[in-house]
Amino acid sequence: MSELLPGVTGVLVLADGTVLQGFGVGATGEAVGEVCFNTAMTGYQEILTDPSYMAQIVAFTFPHMGNVGTNVEDLEQMSGGASTAARGAIFRDVPTAPANWRADSDLAGWMARRGVIGLAGVDTRALTRAIREKGMPNAIIAHAPDGKFDLEALKAKARAWGGIEGLDLAKEASCLQPFVYEEGLYAWPEGYAKPSETPKYDVVVLDYGVKRNILRSLVSIGARVTVVPASTTAEEVLARKPDGVLLSNGPGDPAATGEYAVPEIRKLVESGTPVFGICLGHQMMALALGAKTVKMEQGHHGANHPVKDLTTGKVEIVSMNHGFTVDRDSLPEPVKESHVSLFDGTNAGLELQGRPVFSVQHHPEASPGPTDSLYLFQRFADLMDAKKG
Repeated sequence: MSELLPGVTGVLVLADGTVLQGFGVGATGEAVGEVCFNTAMTGYQEILTDPSYMAQIVAFTFPHMGNVGTNVEDLEQMSGGASTAARGAIFRDVPTAPANWRADSDLAGWMARRGVIGLAGVDTRALTRAIREKGMPNAIIAHAPDGKFDLEALKAKARAWGGIEGLDLAKEASCLQPFVYEEGLYAWPEGYAKPSETPKYDVVVLDYGVKRNILRSLVSIGARVTVVPASTTAEEVLARKPDGVLLSNGPGDPAATGEYAVPEIRKLVESGTPVFGICLGHQMMALALGAKTVKMEQGHHGANHPVKDLTTGKVEIVSMNHGFTVDRDSLPEPVKESHVSLFDGTNAGLELQGRPVFSVQHHPEASPGPTDSLYLFQRFADLMDAKKG
């Protein structure tokens, strides 16, 4: 396509040359990334601030976004804007005005201030079908209020971007120095809970791009939570004498981040300290235990994914956000598969038999069920209790 329709102020240009056109939303400019689709009907602010979406452009399959606005409380990333979270967003309809008592901004204005480039008026059903059939494409999203775009230059930039495979993005998404997090889970009408004055556990979180609600969930089981950078060594972690260690979610290729993280995770496992991994933390746990990870064609992104806990037989509705998966056939003894996706049968959890070590691919803190998976934090607490005797 060499010409655009009148009134077009936003485009998505795929690496294969396909051009989708519509109305620009949020920040102006351009951003390159991998396009994925997310099937969640709610939680767009949490999605767009999840560091796991770093270097990605999120296409929302639900057509109506913006009705609850945004607020300062529900940011998932600890700091930063679009550079360490989602680079862009694609909507079927132009985001609506907010109508919620917690809102302090509309979605479009909030995106503009954060630097997130949006595109509305796109046939997201057709885009979703294309991703399902061909995989997640590299692309560039652009917003120009005057409607002037150099399509050939945009196509060249989309083709030139190398993609997420092989990228270590965790260091960019991680904190720069250790800190203590003190905020529990949200409860109406009180808001986010205060930490216990007498914490029951000391937990160290290796921050590969951690979400706030993971930290809140740890605080709510009675933990004093210390967050440390992704490059922290096992010796530095163990010097804090933690009752447990959590390997957080995060962006990028687990094999790339694993080059420096996996040897340290092995040492933590060998120390006998309870270790709990989530999402990227799960994938790198698998690598540390001798398994392999592979890139997925379309990934799992949404809040309606059924997962079965093989240890209990219970099926839970979970939130997922990952473009890599653990190769279940590569799990060595004595690693046992603990959870499985009922959508496509991919691995969704593991545990190391004889050790207080387990991990899950999904996000137990995201609560789409709404609280189907929060038991995993209690499972972590039980392991810490057993270790303490």
